[in-house]
Amino acid sequence: MTERKTLKDIAKDLKLSISTVSKSLSDSYEISESTKKMVKDYAEKHNYVPNKVARTLKTGKTNTIGVIVFNISNTFISQVLDGIHKGSQIEKYDIIIMQSRDDVNLERHAIEVLRMRGIDGLLISPVTYNSNYEQLKSLQETGIPVVLFDRVDHDLQTHKVGIDNQISAYDATEHLINSGRKKILHITGKNIGVSEARLEGFKKCLKDHKIEFDNNFYLECDYSKHDEIEDSIIKKLNYLKATGNMVNAIFGATDDITTLTLGILAEMDIKVPEEVSVIGFSNIRIPKSLNPSLSTVVQPTEEIGLVAFHKLVELINAKYPIEDYETIELKTKLIPRRSSVL
Repeated sequence: MTERKTLKDIAKDLKLSISTVSKSLSDSYEISESTKKMVKDYAEKHNYVPNKVARTLKTGKTNTIGVIVFNISNTFISQVLDGIHKGSQIEKYDIIIMQSRDDVNLERHAIEVLRMRGIDGLLISPVTYNSNYEQLKSLQETGIPVVLFDRVDHDLQTHKVGIDNQISAYDATEHLINSGRKKILHITGKNIGVSEARLEGFKKCLKDHKIEFDNNFYLECDYSKHDEIEDSIIKKLNYLKATGNMVNAIFGATDDITTLTLGILAEMDIKVPEEVSVIGFSNIRIPKSLNPSLSTVVQPTEEIGLVAFHKLVELINAKYPIEDYETIELKTKLIPRRSSVL
């Protein structure tokens, strides 16, 4: 087995100062490219592992960021995490991921755990509008920057990365209306950070097409109780059928709701799109493999994660306090498929 070298060993073997070796491994501009390559090649060959504890004591940084998401198994979230991971590989940061499970108390606990772990910064998709605002503000005040992604409707002053939810919802609703559907059920998540803007886009499109919003055609699902979402949708559809007021289209405002609804309609023997068209937000990898293929608003998930990560690193590395924060809205793509096209 090749002997593992220390920083001091590398310096002695290459007849360089410890400072030169350290700066070479840190890719310092003060060191020539040829010297950096020589040091890095030698370090890799001899299994050199940086002493993170020593580096933390010297720099005051752990090169670790925390990420809080609502559900790591959610397709949208897993793709965002891919983007964050790509950024972390480029910038050489470690990541600690925690889940809130759409529970404000679990989110608060995750924030405190990550604070105690000594993170340099936090990426978070909040549970609800302004959830745990004081804890997040406290992080900022102690020098741990925070960047919000996806669910960015939050009063915290910081960089925020997501999409234009209102326009995206408007476009999806208009697609249904242009297909001849006017009795559209809007299904969303209760109190999550994107629901209000997507509902606003839905309502605005109805108004622009002179269709009155009917509260019977609106359903909020409690995202803190994931097992009950399916039951809520089934109950709503059965009620509409029983009262003779069945819809002819459904707009799912979240990834889970959109894909789940398609399966529920199949179980209820409701033909899609002949009887009910379906469209909504979803980033599943196999929309064409569903029966029928699912019409979707696709979000640039990896880009959201990557951009949010780089904005956080900017804050971590900033020499002076940053007050000119950005809200970055990336473009979505509406893809009509068989579930909404007769």
